[in-house]
Amino acid sequence: MSRRCDLTGRSPSFGHNVSFSKRRTNRRWLPNVQERRIWVPEEQRFVRLKLSAAALREIERKGLLKALRDRGLTLKDVERRSRA
Repeated sequence: MSRRCDLTGRSPSFGHNVSFSKRRTNRRWLPNVQERRIWVPEEQRFVRLKLSAAALREIERKGLLKALRDRGLTLKDVERRSRA
């Protein structure tokens, strides 16, 4: 399962753990991505998406279609990405 937000595109970041002795080991920071069903009132149906916590807040404020429009996406773009 890829940990990528369908709306924001947020994905894991990479870096190093640095110990007291300055020895570096690789690590990842994972985004807070959750799979949610979002109701789309314009189409009278649910859409299943993987969304970060920030994207969920944005959808709460603006609505799904307005949030997608602001990022230059359509519902079809996001659905295709989550199914593939």
